[in-house]
Amino acid sequence: MRRRCRVPGCRRRGVAPALSGGDGARPAGQPGRAAVRTVNERPTEQEKAMAQVEESIEVAVPVTTAYNQWTQFEDFPRFMDGVERIEQRTPTLTHWVTEIGGTRREFDARITEQIPDERVAWTTVEGEVRQSGVVTFHRLDDDHSKVMLQLEHDPQGLADSVGDKLGFVTRKAKGDLQRFRDFIEKRGSETGGWRGKV
Repeated sequence: MRRRCRVPGCRRRGVAPALSGGDGARPAGQPGRAAVRTVNERPTEQEKAMAQVEESIEVAVPVTTAYNQWTQFEDFPRFMDGVERIEQRTPTLTHWVTEIGGTRREFDARITEQIPDERVAWTTVEGEVRQSGVVTFHRLDDDHSKVMLQLEHDPQGLADSVGDKLGFVTRKAKGDLQRFRDFIEKRGSETGGWRGKV
């Protein structure tokens, strides 16, 4: 029986999604080991423990405007709760500093796929956070678009596990998308944009 791939794009590669979001990149903390398994392999205990979040929001801006703003990672603290700072170190590597619930964490995230006006996918590669995800952008009409977030994360420790069970991550993702909508709709235009492909 073939398992359904939840991360867009992995079907064309013939693999089920793993920690990397299904693109074969290395999972966090495991350099050199590909995060790919065939569709007949069962998920590992670690993959079963990964919590999943899916949220979406409609925004009253064209899809290009929404996408361009999402590529401006250093602006994320303007609408993402708990994100103190993001440094764009290379076109595909960002360094994050967060403080959520009194816990400060730092980690690096690598962009694994980026297609203008369609998607941005990432996975953490080093640091105190283990997650991967994809944001997709969908044109509704000339002036409206839909932003969809799929996130897999590995709760670290008791506090994270309890918070995950209580829906904290889902509520945070939903709140971040609402603040993104408010931010971009109020501006009416993006602060910048990167149109390269990864």
